[in-house]
Amino acid sequence: MTSKKLKVLLIVEQCAPEGFSVPLEGYNYYKAIDEIADVTLVTHGRNEKAIQKIVAHKDVTYIHESNFSGKYHSLVEKLTHRGRVNWPLHNVLSYPIYAEFNHKVYQKFNTKVLRGDYDLVHALTPMMPRYPVKIAKACKNTPFILGPVNGGVPFPSGFQEVARQESAQFNFLRAIGRYLIPGYVQTYKKADKILAGSTYTLNLLKKLFKITDSRIQLFYENGITSNFLHQTKTINTSDQVNLLFVGRLVPYKGADMVIEAIGKLEQSIRKRIVLTIVGDGSEKSNLETRVQELNLGETVKFAGWVAQQKTLNYYSKSDIFCFPSIREFGGAVVLEAMACGLPCIVVNNGGIGEYVTEETGFKIEPISREYIIGKLSDKIKVLVNDEQLRRNMSQKSINRAAEFTWEQKAKNILDIYSSIISQQISSTVGSDMVNEVSISKAVSLVQGETS
Repeated sequence: MTSKKLKVLLIVEQCAPEGFSVPLEGYNYYKAIDEIADVTLVTHGRNEKAIQKIVAHKDVTYIHESNFSGKYHSLVEKLTHRGRVNWPLHNVLSYPIYAEFNHKVYQKFNTKVLRGDYDLVHALTPMMPRYPVKIAKACKNTPFILGPVNGGVPFPSGFQEVARQESAQFNFLRAIGRYLIPGYVQTYKKADKILAGSTYTLNLLKKLFKITDSRIQLFYENGITSNFLHQTKTINTSDQVNLLFVGRLVPYKGADMVIEAIGKLEQSIRKRIVLTIVGDGSEKSNLETRVQELNLGETVKFAGWVAQQKTLNYYSKSDIFCFPSIREFGGAVVLEAMACGLPCIVVNNGGIGEYVTEETGFKIEPISREYIIGKLSDKIKVLVNDEQLRRNMSQKSINRAAEFTWEQKAKNILDIYSSIISQQISSTVGSDMVNEVSISKAVSLVQGETS
């Protein structure tokens, strides 16, 4: 039998190998799926220069923006990036830029999709569950997959001041967009499969669009590169225990709470620890001031901004990861820390509360700032004093993180592709025939492979 790969039209508007957050995730998904499927990538023209450095001869279509969109994009950046970024407003004002991209993708590929040139269409980014995908209209006989989409997680009730600092008062615009943006509802009604990046988002989408269980499934947003994954971790046997925080220094990430928690530790414990804070942001000067006020200058160190791949050095030298972010959709840094064998202390709200299990760390309920600080201090003390517990959690963390390598996630996505195609065959040729062939054979039939 001649082996053929699935032909996939992969739409990843945000796809940047030199980026961070969603654009970097988008690229990592593309890179991993491209290894096991015949991928046609469609992405924004702003990503061309960076991608061409790496995959110059691959099947990539770049959708370039108009002069007006380019100027409008610059204006949005100026309006929403004054000091702390106003993300809710940024996302709303940026929609026309995405709408142009979305329409151009439809113009360029709708005939090919209608003709059946692809086995399936997968729209991967933007990951926010608030944008339509117009090419879904052309997927009359071609399966359409959306996601992982993730977001919508609210701020805990005890953190309204932080919510205000993060411009959460603009979040009402999400609901308005559901009624005003053309094709938004139809995208979710049309999708053969929706991948939800967190349990919260899954339940939100099911409620909003009355989606049946068969059309939606949990598929965690984040992944890790294999170079982060350790087989085992060399356990620190010295008296000093190294704590680590990695993330943007903004209010909701919680670096201030780690500092306050250390300040509450008894002196005998405090003398044994060093906290390294990796990251930069609007709160850095406030954090540095608080460190001095608590006389923690010898205990807390600021490393500043570090490129993503170089953070591996900090994970490898650390023993415990403290990341009490109160509202985290994905939280890739937690997976990276776990992959490097670090027990994690996190807040149980959003994606990070689903990555960490009782065997790999501690989850703190976001009852109040004071509650989190108190529990964080307690859990740090437990892990500092109990070396065997750190050892056990370390290996369990590595095992858990192994489920999230990009290679493994791509294989899981391929299984989803195959399942959807087998369901399509079932509806076309009848269940009796599908029962007689395996999913892999079903995929072969759709692709027209020859014996």
